[in-house]
Amino acid sequence: MGDIRRRGAVALGVTALVAPLTLALTAAPAQAASCTAKAGPYQKKVEKFLGRKADGKQSTADCKAIRAFQTKHGIQPNAGYAGPVTWGVMDLMTKQKAVGKNPNKAGKCPTNKGRIACVNLSLQLSWIQDGKKLVYGPVPVRTGRNGYETRTGLKKVYWRNIDHVSSIYHVPMPYSQFFDGGQAFHSVGVSMWNPPGSHGCVNMTKTAAKKYWSLLKKGDDVYVYGRKPGT
Repeated sequence: MGDIRRRGAVALGVTALVAPLTLALTAAPAQAASCTAKAGPYQKKVEKFLGRKADGKQSTADCKAIRAFQTKHGIQPNAGYAGPVTWGVMDLMTKQKAVGKNPNKAGKCPTNKGRIACVNLSLQLSWIQDGKKLVYGPVPVRTGRNGYETRTGLKKVYWRNIDHVSSIYHVPMPYSQFFDGGQAFHSVGVSMWNPPGSHGCVNMTKTAAKKYWSLLKKGDDVYVYGRKPGT
């Protein structure tokens, strides 16, 4: 009976997360905005990130390059404007890259738990470690947006479903590994830098989610810490 009640609670939690996600996945794609000739407040920084001449002046070529980046990562409107959202994504990418292969340098993810999946919300990175040894990662992830934050703390993987689908909204959540109510690791088909984020789950690429599935098992620890930018 305990298992039945727990599975029922999980189903309810998943439904709550999936409902708004369904709307996002089934809505008609936004129409592309026309390319802007206006320089944004982060023009120089965005130009530099894209390897262009950082003169702070918007050109047709600049706009096309910025717009291509925005389109790739689902940033709307994708008008080529160097605004705070676009720069925020680029800045996060830069910080993620700087971490290299030492994601737990500050020692915030426990090293006395054996196999553990770590999630750094501040940097939107996750990895798997065994003691102090890095097993896999770090990989970029997409966690909960404002109002749907991925909850912090020490948790455990308690339910796994490789082909999980919402029974009500029919939204696929492949390689789901639940660790806190309806919050789970699972793959999605959008950019990991697609703002504003998930509805609580830790989204991953299919490659990363498959690797997590092979490396983790029921009962393994998960530690979530930090705070996602914008939440």
